[in-house]
Amino acid sequence: MQPSHTAVGTWSGGRFMRFGEPLSDERLVSLLRPGGGIDTVITADAYGAGEADTLLGTALEGVPRESYSLVGAVGHDIYDGQRLGAKGYARFTDPELRGPGEFGDYLRRATELSLRRIGVDAFDVLLLHNPDRTGYTSPEVWEGLASLRAEGLAHALGVAPGPANGFTLDVIDCLERFGELIDWAMVILNPMEPWPGELVLPAARRHGVRIIGRVVDYGGLFWDDVLPGHTFAEQDHRLHRPGGWIEAGRERLERMRPIAERHGLTPMQLACAWDLAQEPVRCVAPTLIEEPDSPKPIEAKRAELAAVPAGVVLSESEVAELRSIGDNTGSMALKGASPDHDGPAQPDRWALDEELEQVAARWAIDPARQLTYAG
Repeated sequence: MQPSHTAVGTWSGGRFMRFGEPLSDERLVSLLRPGGGIDTVITADAYGAGEADTLLGTALEGVPRESYSLVGAVGHDIYDGQRLGAKGYARFTDPELRGPGEFGDYLRRATELSLRRIGVDAFDVLLLHNPDRTGYTSPEVWEGLASLRAEGLAHALGVAPGPANGFTLDVIDCLERFGELIDWAMVILNPMEPWPGELVLPAARRHGVRIIGRVVDYGGLFWDDVLPGHTFAEQDHRLHRPGGWIEAGRERLERMRPIAERHGLTPMQLACAWDLAQEPVRCVAPTLIEEPDSPKPIEAKRAELAAVPAGVVLSESEVAELRSIGDNTGSMALKGASPDHDGPAQPDRWALDEELEQVAARWAIDPARQLTYAG
């Protein structure tokens, strides 16, 4: 199956990525089990160093394989690498772990082990998870992924940049280099974070690449139960957002609310509808978060996501109005290639080179104006 228009990821539920209250095994299995209007589930082997895969396998027990779409992701070396605190595991392309001649073998091993934990034979889509510069540009990486598709371990391939916002020119460059192999890309996109993900959409359209929109919930704000004064757990990832983001976001949400009410949508459904109104976006995967002391349990949020309309419900003028209200251009320092980066390349940040400057020119992107932090 191709991914459906709504998906739930194993990063939801507070167990493997720290967002909100962690769910019990029983509730998380129920959340992830396909059905009830959500027929696509996304996982990554790095979540819980394989534990998310195993729990997902429990959720899929007894569900007919042809009734759901399974999206997997590999890229962080949870086998030979060592976890570096909050930075997680190194990418498998780290030269301290292996050279290009070993990339294909690693990808096969990681994919086979992930499938074994889940208890299935193949992914409908396999994503290259959070690649570094080598992952975006290495023929050996993409030849390895192509081999997995040829062998039937994956039916389609894609790229999932992250985990933070950015990687704009890198994704476009990757599509130009390997577009004939790439079917899907996962991009941060929502009405309060149209930038910089929107800059990737024209290249995706040209290369026939479909988009999975993630972080559609904007840190949970679109679920409408994150309010000023909200209490976050000590290690909740949202503590890294800048001060005042809730207050500023709530003000913008109130300006968006009349459009949601016009169409009988909740704020979360409005955010999903805005993503799905963008031509290459075919699937939305917000984070489902159990907030402390919230009157809305995560089961209600799943039902709310399942009720998102499959077709385009917003007009072009409404899409533009929401984008204007949520305009976040220049609001953060971006990851990946950036004119803001100075110094040696890091695993998730590097300087622009001549090739990427040419990519920017081909797509009418001015890095100094469109890819920099405004302060």
